[in-house]
Amino acid sequence: MIKNNGIPEALAEAMMHKGYDKLTPVQEEVIKKNYSGLDLLVSAQTGSGKTIAFGFSIVENILGNDNYFKKSKLPQALIIVPTRELALQVKNELTWLLDSCKAKIISCVGGMDIRAEKRNLEIKPNIIVGTPGRLRDHIENDKLKLKGIKTVVLDEADEMLDMGFKEDLEAILDTTPKERQTLMFSATVPKTIANLAKDYQKNAVRISIGKSNSQHVDIEYKAFKIVSSDQENAIINTLRYYEATNSIIFCATRMAVNHMTSRLTNRGISAVALSGELSQNERNMALQAMRSSKARVCVATDVAARGLDLPNLDLVIHADIPRTSDTLLHRSGRTGRAGRKGVCVILVPQNRNRTAERLFGQANIKPHWTLPPSREEILIEDKKRILENKIFEDPIKAEEQGFVDELVSKNSTNQLAVAYYRLVSKDLSVPEDLKNPSDKRDINSNKTTFNNSAWFELSVGRDDTAEPRWLVAMLCKAGKLSKRDIGSIKIQPKVTYVEISEQTSNSLLEYVNSKKPIERHIMVKVLKDPPKLDRSTSRPLQNKKRRSTKLFLKDKDEDGSNKPKNIDFKGKRKSDRWKKIEKRSKSKSDSSKPIKDKNTKRSKKNRVKNKLS
Repeated sequence: MIKNNGIPEALAEAMMHKGYDKLTPVQEEVIKKNYSGLDLLVSAQTGSGKTIAFGFSIVENILGNDNYFKKSKLPQALIIVPTRELALQVKNELTWLLDSCKAKIISCVGGMDIRAEKRNLEIKPNIIVGTPGRLRDHIENDKLKLKGIKTVVLDEADEMLDMGFKEDLEAILDTTPKERQTLMFSATVPKTIANLAKDYQKNAVRISIGKSNSQHVDIEYKAFKIVSSDQENAIINTLRYYEATNSIIFCATRMAVNHMTSRLTNRGISAVALSGELSQNERNMALQAMRSSKARVCVATDVAARGLDLPNLDLVIHADIPRTSDTLLHRSGRTGRAGRKGVCVILVPQNRNRTAERLFGQANIKPHWTLPPSREEILIEDKKRILENKIFEDPIKAEEQGFVDELVSKNSTNQLAVAYYRLVSKDLSVPEDLKNPSDKRDINSNKTTFNNSAWFELSVGRDDTAEPRWLVAMLCKAGKLSKRDIGSIKIQPKVTYVEISEQTSNSLLEYVNSKKPIERHIMVKVLKDPPKLDRSTSRPLQNKKRRSTKLFLKDKDEDGSNKPKNIDFKGKRKSDRWKKIEKRSKSKSDSSKPIKDKNTKRSKKNRVKNKLS
């Protein structure tokens, strides 16, 4: 079907080799013959195949009837994008598409080695992909000359203007020939984009694919009602329920990204961080880990909200409600790309329902409102995935048959099934118990009481930097417990005492009986009675000693009058400091040393005068 659409045969073969069987609507529209060589202003949903679409236009405008790119002293096509990741992605996409056409493609982006880019510019590339700031640097340093440009592409033009690149864009476009083809691709066309198109395009053809600011048909939107304190637990349960090949979690700040990445890694979920504080090399390594399936989850800020295309990205989670409808749509557009289906989850705390509803209305999205997956739902889904695993459909190989027969002869069918179930579920993170946001009781209370409980001693304490958060996670994972099964936690310098519900304490008793560590070197002991803590073993109190507030009692003086002992002649209470001053002055007055005053000085002078006379 691709070969009969009027695109060059070499490009059609490259697309079929990548698994494309048909063109997307935006690609079909751009290759129409009546648009050949014209300026285009294209608005289409994110993930609609815009990169390949402007690749077609570049080939048609530069090659014409030729099959290969010729050696040129100056670059012939310039593609400007807002972010480094998008620039490298566009370069990689065009590299495989135009490989048979022998096109030389390089990138010029901020954060990369500028000396290496200068060397790449000296090889006389045909196509340059870059970010506005770095391209302007090369132009001003006279390393990049754009006099031979035939086609200019502004990808995600609205984002570049939002990021403040208008001045850079104008400076770059002013150095290109006036007789050029200018293509603008954007998810939305606000007034700023229309003005830019009016200034730098000639009679541009307006192409709109689908409705702007509308719900993506390949994305299933879900709004999960949560308690504010359950945000991280809801994320973990959502990841466990869907078990997507690749997922992305959007957070509002870099600090939240780092915290969430650490939390997932501690739970055994392979995750990478992606934010503006990382170097370009670190960001490339994070994306490569996702593409090679070394990591399953990417935790990111909005730096990954535009243009980023990760393979098999089936799940997008908004940890924080996006500020604008455009941000919501662009974040969500990382999934449901090129005809694939995807799920988008927005976590909505109970006090932000109206904010979320207003945002969904602005984005023309009608999500399915529900609660996050519960512990029971996740366990049911786990068993369903095991039963439907395609590994059971694979035939037994000849070299495996002998060992299979040995296993069957030594073990029953039930034993083999249980062993497989335990093996598969061993590395799965334990689901969390979530609070119900509709519960009117004190949802912030973490107090748990049991009718019957058992006390255990762990061989780790305050000296080993033990803290309740990771102790609870360790107990839940090792003992297959939930937070509701864990009561009081009393951390001592060398050991920790933990209260466990008697109904669920059998899993920990197995560690006690087998004398195996619960994790690494941490051993478990069972206590017959609740621990009795001495003051010497507990953490010292930090409260300051309060002043005594006892009232002064009135005693009778020698004269018989009732007068407070500690009150001065004005009726004010005397301080301890004033008492000391009085005592010191009294001792001085009782001493044998004469007191020097003006009268004594005068008498001395008179005696001297008398002697002289």
